[in-house]
Amino acid sequence: MAERRGSGGIGAWSRAHRGTPRRADAARQRNDDDAKKGEQSRKSPGKKPLIVLGVVLLVIAIGAFIWWFVTRNEVSTDDAYTDGNAITVAPKVSGYVTQLNIDDNVYVHKGDLMVEIDRRDYAAQVAQARAQLGLAKAQLLSAQAQLDIARVQYPAQYEQARAQIETASANYARAQADYDRQHSVDPRATTQQNIDTANDQQRVTHADVMSARAQLKTASLVPQQIRQAVAAVDARREQVAQAEAQLDTAQLNLAWCDLRAPSDGWITRRNVQFGSFLQAGTSLFSIVTPQFWITANFKESQLTRMRPGDKVKISVDAYPKLALHGHVDSIQLGSGSRFSAFPAENATGNFVKIVQRVPVKIVIDDGLPGNRPLPLGLSVEPTVYLGR
Repeated sequence: MAERRGSGGIGAWSRAHRGTPRRADAARQRNDDDAKKGEQSRKSPGKKPLIVLGVVLLVIAIGAFIWWFVTRNEVSTDDAYTDGNAITVAPKVSGYVTQLNIDDNVYVHKGDLMVEIDRRDYAAQVAQARAQLGLAKAQLLSAQAQLDIARVQYPAQYEQARAQIETASANYARAQADYDRQHSVDPRATTQQNIDTANDQQRVTHADVMSARAQLKTASLVPQQIRQAVAAVDARREQVAQAEAQLDTAQLNLAWCDLRAPSDGWITRRNVQFGSFLQAGTSLFSIVTPQFWITANFKESQLTRMRPGDKVKISVDAYPKLALHGHVDSIQLGSGSRFSAFPAENATGNFVKIVQRVPVKIVIDDGLPGNRPLPLGLSVEPTVYLGR
């Protein structure tokens, strides 16, 4: 029994040892296969990454096409800013500020009194000019009266001169007859005294005739004398006009003592204080009117399809949540460099082509709140939707 068990144990051991090499060989074979598969997987990544890459490229292409399709009728620029009217206010007369009704950044209405200049000197000038006008009018009335007198006096003097010639001629004729009679009779029939008297009368009457003729020549200048009187009236009338102009100037100077707002707007860059002395023409402050627009400098290549009236969407850097809408008002007929203080001279030296920018005026239609004005010079980004 023991031997049988022993023999049975030995047989079982021998069978177990005969199966071990075969299992080891199978394990080594599996390891070799796994190593070969790993090496093959490292050498050949497979098709999956290529498929992923193709999908990514397709998505990018589709996105680029959609972006181009959506924005093909849009042009935009970041070279844009808010613009508007800034009226510079300066006094026309000099003087001390006696009243100041404005402050920095306050809103004024058209016609509001902003600054008042001392008016006493200018009121005195108005009074003096008014007195000069009254004197000139009185002198004009006197000249007109002299003209009326001249139109009657000078013709009458002419007729009187003619009558004096006739009288002098008659007296001369009588004196000549007496002279001839005294010299033709027998000397014994007359006396020397009578002859002398006839001689004197003949000379005196002859002189009277010559004097009357001279007076007639002077009196015959009736048209010239009347024209002289008319010229005097015209001169006085011009003096009246001059005095009236001086009075108007004085009244204007007096009115310019009150600086009133030429338009609605906000006070900016104030440079005046109460009691300071102002010189005529010195800038005091500016008024920014409520009319705002956008000046956008588009590249010349962006103007091909842009037309006045195209819709515009505007974003303001200072107010990101503010969406403004407007339209293209006009396109400047010239690039910005053409109207600069020192325009480029391309006819000399080497030429390098530079893309020019052209200012485009964009008017804001809606979206601007009434209580939030846009300061001038803010950076904006307009997007123009091309109509055709």
